[in-house]
Amino acid sequence: MHASRYVVGIDLGTTNTVVSYADTQAALEGEAAVRDLPIPQTVAPGLVEARATLPSFLYLAAGPELSAGAMDLPWASDRSFTVGHLARDQGSKVPARVVSSAKSWLCHAGVDRTAPLLPFQAPEEVPKISPLDASTRYLEHLRDAWNHGPGAEDPSARLEEQQVYLTVPASFDAVARELTVQAARQAGLAHVTLLEEPQAAFYAWLAHLGEAWRQELGVGDRVLVCDVGGGTTDFTLISVVDRDGELSLERVAVGDHILLGGDNMDLALAHVASEKLAERGHAIDAWQTRSLWHACRAAKEQLFVDPSQEEVPVTVLGRGSKVIGGSLTTALSRQDLSRVLLDGFFPAVAADARPARGRRAGLQELGLPYATDAAITKHLAKFLGEHHGAGEGFTRPTAVLYNGGVMKAPTLKGRITEVLQSWVADQGAPLKELQGAHPDLAVSHGAAYYGLVRQGKGIRIRGGVGRSYYIGLESSMPAVPGLPAPIKALCVVPFGMEEGTDADVAGQELGMVVGEAVEFRFLSSTHRKDDGIGTVVERWSEGEIEELVPVQTAMADETASSGAMVPVRLHSRVTEVGTLDLELRARDGRSWKLEYYVRDTGR
Repeated sequence: MHASRYVVGIDLGTTNTVVSYADTQAALEGEAAVRDLPIPQTVAPGLVEARATLPSFLYLAAGPELSAGAMDLPWASDRSFTVGHLARDQGSKVPARVVSSAKSWLCHAGVDRTAPLLPFQAPEEVPKISPLDASTRYLEHLRDAWNHGPGAEDPSARLEEQQVYLTVPASFDAVARELTVQAARQAGLAHVTLLEEPQAAFYAWLAHLGEAWRQELGVGDRVLVCDVGGGTTDFTLISVVDRDGELSLERVAVGDHILLGGDNMDLALAHVASEKLAERGHAIDAWQTRSLWHACRAAKEQLFVDPSQEEVPVTVLGRGSKVIGGSLTTALSRQDLSRVLLDGFFPAVAADARPARGRRAGLQELGLPYATDAAITKHLAKFLGEHHGAGEGFTRPTAVLYNGGVMKAPTLKGRITEVLQSWVADQGAPLKELQGAHPDLAVSHGAAYYGLVRQGKGIRIRGGVGRSYYIGLESSMPAVPGLPAPIKALCVVPFGMEEGTDADVAGQELGMVVGEAVEFRFLSSTHRKDDGIGTVVERWSEGEIEELVPVQTAMADETASSGAMVPVRLHSRVTEVGTLDLELRARDGRSWKLEYYVRDTGR
């Protein structure tokens, strides 16, 4: 592993990005290990201030709309874009020019995530960038902010030279993880390791308690990490086990990727505000709805921060000559929050509840694949019902750790606790809520602490990769008109395989086509945790195994004719970064590396 003065944790969030770090020299001397980096950014035209978080918004300016120097930073001038607070605020006024939710697009397999498509559905005259490049812009901003702070005096302290731990949702598949690594490399960060966000949140809790965590948890405890952020909801289970007489932590399950979070809640509130305006005779268009979306986000946060406020005004620019003062104003009340968010997103449901799938139309608009059911408690019931131990039909967590910006709201967090408590009431002891770090800072704080753990200075959670990976095998069978050869799934990386390890894939030789373009099909599962490396799965139920973006390539072989079949065996490796390498080895010692290309097919 690369040795560096600092270990740096970056939470590249859907709505906010945060940086924490630890000075390894100071840590050795017993000083406070982890600090948070104030991030300089434009907060208003021509005004630069350091803030604890960098809003994950990118605004593409339209030339003269902002005065010269309005988006300048200490390290850059005359730019046509801005990142952070000003970008978010400008987006509420001109939503067609703001890039948001780039992280959600980065994991969307239905589009080419390296193509310029953001801001999505913006007019043709608006310049566009790819989700990959948007993520790169955020990381470049962090790099420059660091290099004008802790890395300013010593070239060896620049961020490019540090060991960086970059967090991703536990549900990110191999392609999304590889794209995240590529964004970091495009920003000049060469020493990057990925860490799952729920684990990072748990590491932050461990860092806060130190050895005292052993008084909080014991053998047999099952901790649910419930992470509800701006764009995604993530669930992870961590068990406390006895390993050679010592308490140890093991990550035993991760949930599916659920595109459901604060963004959905803000949109629901925008619809409420829109209905209030409509009752007064003001019908708003799609452009105004997007602007109202941003305004409702700010109103929601204000109501949650200040319990004494009963309502907050919400304003959107008008589009007609009859609008007084060029704007329309309504208000969001605390009652609106309770009705829309508490009952709509966190309903009290039974443990056997499941999210509704919803009817799918034959044609749909291209866009983010949001969850069809907004009830987060139903998704939680599904997760605990599917990831259970032998002989059980439901996992009963004994403790819960909350994380994510949405969980800053006591009423929303309290509702989940109330629902969970009703599910586990028969286990005797009440559900314990672990008090973690600040939800906005916990993930980056935990990632930096994990950097110290990797150097032997803390408690490590064992668990390896959070899903099983398979490669598709075309069955050998006689051709039948109209019936394609069925695909079997060969497990090449089992659930829990540790990063930095490799293994031969057991089983018979396989035939690899050389000299012509072919497609390698990859699949994954968060449900099949008992498949060992080399296991062949011939049939599976819907949702049990998911197909990933295929790899299209041609394997070169100068000794064989085009289309020839070369017998090979497979060797897989999970890199330290957390991505997958697959090597195909022939009998004569030759080998081919199957690169997991990050350019999608746009299927």
